[in-house]
Amino acid sequence: MPGVGEGAPGRRSHARTDQGRVVRAASDNPHRAADLHLPATVAAAAPHQLARGRTGPGLRLRRDDLRHAVREGREGNLVLFVVDASGSMAARRRMAAVSGAVLSLLRDAYQRRDKVGLITFRAGGAELLLPPTSSVPAAVTRLNRLRTGGRTPLADGLLRARRVLAAERLRDPRRRALLVLLTDGRATVAARAGGDPLLDALRAAALLAGDGVATVVVDCESGPVRLGLAGRVAVAAGGPVVAVGELSAERVTGVVRAARAA
Repeated sequence: MPGVGEGAPGRRSHARTDQGRVVRAASDNPHRAADLHLPATVAAAAPHQLARGRTGPGLRLRRDDLRHAVREGREGNLVLFVVDASGSMAARRRMAAVSGAVLSLLRDAYQRRDKVGLITFRAGGAELLLPPTSSVPAAVTRLNRLRTGGRTPLADGLLRARRVLAAERLRDPRRRALLVLLTDGRATVAARAGGDPLLDALRAAALLAGDGVATVVVDCESGPVRLGLAGRVAVAAGGPVVAVGELSAERVTGVVRAARAA
C-alpha cells in the first residue's frame, strides 16, 4: 500500500495511530496530554525564555510551544479481488487458485484485522460474489457458488469494483483498499453499446486510478502468443503487473502479501 494511512488498527500496512513508535514531533496542539512530545516542546520553548522574562527555575511555556508525538503503527486493509471467470482463460484453474488465496487471506485477516472481498466477471456482467468481510465461514459459503465460462466483460468488472469500493469508503472511510485484478487483459464485452471492449476497460482502470485505489494486476496470460494486454490495464490503473506463471493459491496469496508489505 503506498503511503501511510490512518485506518482501523491492524497489523498490515503502515499507519498513523494513537499507539506505536514515535516517528517525529508535530507543532499543532496535542489532543491529549499523553500525546505531548516533551523534548520537542522544551526545545521549542527554550530559546525564548529571556524574552519572556524568565528569571528563576522552570520554563515559561506558550501554546505555540507545544509539540505532540506523531506515532506510526499498523492498520488493517481491504483486499478486493476482481477475477476473470470467463472462458477466455483456464477459468476453473484460476478460480481454484483465487478461492484458495481468499480463504488463506481471510484466515490471516482474522489476526491482522483485514477485510477481503471478491468480484467475478463473466458472460453478461460482473457479480459481487463475496462482499467485503473478515468471516471465514461466509467466504466458504460464497466461494462454493463460483461459476465460470462465457465472454469477458472486463470493463464491467472494474466498474463494479469501483462502486463496491466507493460504498466501502462511505462505510469505513479510513480503511484503505488494495484491488487485485486477475486477468489476461482480453476483453470481449464493452461497457456500453457500440464501445470498444479494451478501451472501455482501460477507461475503467483509469477511473480507479483517479480514485486513488492501489491496484495490482496479476497477468494470467498463457500460451505461445502473448499480447501483453494485462500490462496495458496495469498502466491505466497506475499499478504494477505481476506474472505468476502457473497459478496457485500460494502464488496469488504471495502477490497480495508482498504488495501490502511494501
